[in-house]
Amino acid sequence: MTTTQITVLIDTYNYGRFIEEAIDSVLSQDFPMEQVQVLVVDDGSTDDTLERVRKYGSRIEYFHKANGGQASALNAGFARARGEIVVLLDADDYFLPGKLRRVAEEFRKRPDVGMVYNALSELHMDSGRMVEVPFAGVIGFLPGDKKKLVTFCAYPTSCLAFRRGLAEKLLPIPESLRLQADGYVEHLAVLIAPVAAIPEVLSVYRVHGRNLYYAVDGLSAEEKRRRTDSYFSLMGEIKGWTQRHKAELNGPRTRLFFSSQLLHAEEHRFLMEAPGRLRYFWYLVRQNYVHGCLQTWRFTTLKYLLALASLWTGYRDRK
Repeated sequence: MTTTQITVLIDTYNYGRFIEEAIDSVLSQDFPMEQVQVLVVDDGSTDDTLERVRKYGSRIEYFHKANGGQASALNAGFARARGEIVVLLDADDYFLPGKLRRVAEEFRKRPDVGMVYNALSELHMDSGRMVEVPFAGVIGFLPGDKKKLVTFCAYPTSCLAFRRGLAEKLLPIPESLRLQADGYVEHLAVLIAPVAAIPEVLSVYRVHGRNLYYAVDGLSAEEKRRRTDSYFSLMGEIKGWTQRHKAELNGPRTRLFFSSQLLHAEEHRFLMEAPGRLRYFWYLVRQNYVHGCLQTWRFTTLKYLLALASLWTGYRDRK
């Protein structure tokens, strides 16, 4: 009996115009397709997604559910996944040749790894430009290395693959997370298992004006606020999981990781609403503490002095 080695989980909502390219990019991989389950979870689409998927017949498993947001779609998909490895793909993105083979190789080479992620390119729909995104992947058990922990950068859905056994420890994703729900599994995975990073560009992220996770340019002020608020909600849910599983985690390193991730979100929030002097001072103090492992003691001392100076200059005057 053939073993299902990989489940490609495609979540979609009204992306009928993109879904075929996503599916075709999976079916054309140089990997034995008899070992691949291609699962499309439709989160209540009202467009022609069903008609477009139907033509693939039994090569695709299609599940339609009432609209509930990304977390509910991913939970439904993980519950139906049979693969030892679950590879995520947003319906408006697509894979490049070799993606499944390279991901499977990394998991096979590193039996302890719980997550594999890869570099990506952005396809800008307005201009047709393909832009390779700088990749800052880190490898290993991040809580064991402060520098790796604080430099970890989260990558979007279509760059992520998880060992199903690890993902099941983290599920279900809280269904309050209608956006950025994959980040729940991604951020927790790096705290409990080693990760592997593939520097090759194996995924294409389509920038088309409706992206709220990764793209920033082109978003309205309200969309930027929604994106930032969504990230803080994500961090709150992740923090809740870590508090329920304290015995399994390194407490100080977990707090350091949260601090490093929240700094990025605060920077985006400052661009929408300038902070007061005291708030900005504490932000600079926390930033210096988090990055201390990457800096010399002289530079760290200087940064603390600059933080004190911000109580006088404030945020606006720094521009």
